[in-house]
Order: sequence, then C-alpha cells, then structure tokens
Amino acid sequence: MQPGFHHKGFTVWFTGLSGAGKSTVSQTLEWRLRSLGARVEVLDGDVVRTHLSKGLGFSKEDRDTNIKRIGFVCRLLSQNGVVAIAAAISPYRETRDHVRSQIEHFVEVYARCPLETLVERDVKGLYKKALAGEIKEFTGVSDPYEEPLAPEVILDTHLETPEQSVEKIWAKLQKLGLINQEDRIQETEVRRPELRV
Repeated sequence: MQPGFHHKGFTVWFTGLSGAGKSTVSQTLEWRLRSLGARVEVLDGDVVRTHLSKGLGFSKEDRDTNIKRIGFVCRLLSQNGVVAIAAAISPYRETRDHVRSQIEHFVEVYARCPLETLVERDVKGLYKKALAGEIKEFTGVSDPYEEPLAPEVILDTHLETPEQSVEKIWAKLQKLGLINQEDRIQETEVRRPELRV
C-alpha cells in the first residue's frame, strides 16, 4: 500500500437496474483503489450467478437468496480488512437493508438511470423484449425495482462519466473515514484495465 494511504474493511454496494453502469463504475473504483495498494475484491452480479448462485432462478425468493449470499461474502471480506465491492441489481429494499444490518461499514451506491436510456444502451435488446412481454420477471419492467430511500451515494450515470461517479464515491468514503489519503501522494502509474460495458 502506498505511503499515506490507509483504508478500513468496508463494503460498497452498487444497486440499480440492468445497464445502469454498476459494473463499469465498480471496475473504475476497483482500479483506483488497487492503484493505491488497497486490498479489493469485486463481486459482480453476473459472475456470482455463474458460480456462487448457480442454479438459482429469478423468483423473489431466489433473488433474495442470491443477494444474501453476496452479502455474506462481503461481510467476511470487510471483517478481514478487505474492500468488498458488490455490483448486483438487488431489487428489493428489505433484502438490501438486511445485508446492510450484517455489515459494519456499508456504503450503498444507487446507480440511477432513466429507462429510455437503458433501452438505448441495451445491445442485447432485453429491455425491448421485456417491454413486449417476451421476457417474464425482468426487473424494472415486469418485476419491481425498489429504489433506495437513503443511499450514501446517488449516481446519475446517464449524465456522469465513470470517473465522475467514482469521485462522488471517493468523497463519501473519505467523509465516512473509511479511506485516508494524507496530503497529496504520488500515485504510481498503473495501466487502466479495459472496462466492460
């Protein structure tokens, strides 16, 4: 870890509709933290469903189970001084609040984006199919998404670059005392990874 940079174990929990930018911003945040030597693990919703939650469907019960599993892993990581970054739709407020209650340092980040923008961004055409009734249980169309009531950070991803969104999160992490960057330290030149859209 670079001299002058310190962090506690904590969880940054990205929530928002599919295509809202959760994965892209979480990867940008991960890159910034890693460039300073932080210990970071990212749990992306799509990746988790292939491994940790393989076999689960999209009923409310299965969605809740998936989110609670991600939350359990985040709690273990955070307790051991790691920065856990979760990027999952996590549509139900009660389940997100349950995860929050299990983790001491929990920062909820709401990636907010209008439906019309999400439809435009959707290269797979899933939103159009859902709007046409061809996909059942699609969050934000045929299945509910409950917006956070008091998230620590709100990102308007249709108006901000990923870097601008990370600046908002960074400021909140500093304000909460979860990261500490003394004065201006010389950042090591780190090649930025290609981000998935």
